[in-house]
Amino acid sequence: MKKIALGVCSSVSIYKACEIIRLFQSEGFGVRVIMTEKATRFIDPYLFTSLTGERTIVHLFDDQQRPIEHISLVDEVSLLLVAPATANLIGKMASGIADDFLTTFYLAAKCPVLVAPAMNEAMYLHPQTQENIRKLKSLGVEFVEPDTGYLACGKKGPGRLAPPEKIVQQGLRLVRAKDTFRDKVVLVTAGPTREFLDPVRFVSNPASGKMGYELAREAYQLGAEVILISGPTWLEPPPGVYLERVTEAAEMKEAVLKHYARARVVLMTAAVADFRFRKTRPEKIRKTEIERTLEIETTPDILEELGQHKGQRLLVGFAAETGQAVEKALEKMKRKQVDLMVANDVSQPEVGFASDENEVVLLWPDGRSRKIPRTSKRKISQEILAEVEVLLNERKSKR
Repeated sequence: MKKIALGVCSSVSIYKACEIIRLFQSEGFGVRVIMTEKATRFIDPYLFTSLTGERTIVHLFDDQQRPIEHISLVDEVSLLLVAPATANLIGKMASGIADDFLTTFYLAAKCPVLVAPAMNEAMYLHPQTQENIRKLKSLGVEFVEPDTGYLACGKKGPGRLAPPEKIVQQGLRLVRAKDTFRDKVVLVTAGPTREFLDPVRFVSNPASGKMGYELAREAYQLGAEVILISGPTWLEPPPGVYLERVTEAAEMKEAVLKHYARARVVLMTAAVADFRFRKTRPEKIRKTEIERTLEIETTPDILEELGQHKGQRLLVGFAAETGQAVEKALEKMKRKQVDLMVANDVSQPEVGFASDENEVVLLWPDGRSRKIPRTSKRKISQEILAEVEVLLNERKSKR
């Protein structure tokens, strides 16, 4: 089932429900909106009908509805999300009150339930509201904690609706999580590293970090605890993912080794610089002072070192090459003892570095290979983690 039931209450933040709908649709989910009657004072139901292509439900009894629709709809949806959720609605849910379509649907729902509160600071912090939230959590209802920020009343404090992307990511995790990844730590490296000559000059590469960030997002949605170690990039980390920023190759190695013991799956997508300057200066070197020859030395090969201490971990490497990418990746796979190698030719136009798309070849130590034609890095991340899931299940079955 790929449909979300979105409950919408009477909050000033109701306009953010439009973005929530769009984000779910971009992930391939249909959305059916259920509004409380008071919510229609803020937005006309026809807006949500236009956005979703399905009639917005407001009233419990409506001549246009199927008989007992609050029961019929239960079998069509994989998640009930209430966003924004008012203190009134949360109180009704906690008390088992069913006096409109949304609260009645909640009591009938068999799917996961996610609630994103939005209200005044005093209402959110009131002991009764907090008790209602604790009770719902004890019953298995998940919550997206509200942000602290500027509120409609003009004050600042907790109660601001969480960002739509954070809400949707947590919702997708509830829908898409798999036992294979649940309770497992996935370590992802992403982006470039920078090796400095002085405070303003460095060597690096055009890596954007997009592939690693998409893999982190996908692993989180599949239910894993995700640690993302990122070199310099402008990207925002996916909600729910632990981010540790580094700059130089030595810093990335230190960060990876710090978390390596906990990791079950390691995805090494970062484009780590292969060399660094042997001598660096604490102050900017004047143009007239730069030597004609600058001495360099190789940086640590993080992936190769991890392969030597792999244990039961599943290690995935990435080989960005220019020409003969598969042949070079095969050599790296053997030397670095990885379980899956992802090869791509970054010399091809409009794929690879800094692009939203890529074209890769997956390689296994037993000689198998699989080409993934040019597509989005989001789709490639899904394909890679689908293969990781197969490898994890194969290992489990051999125990």
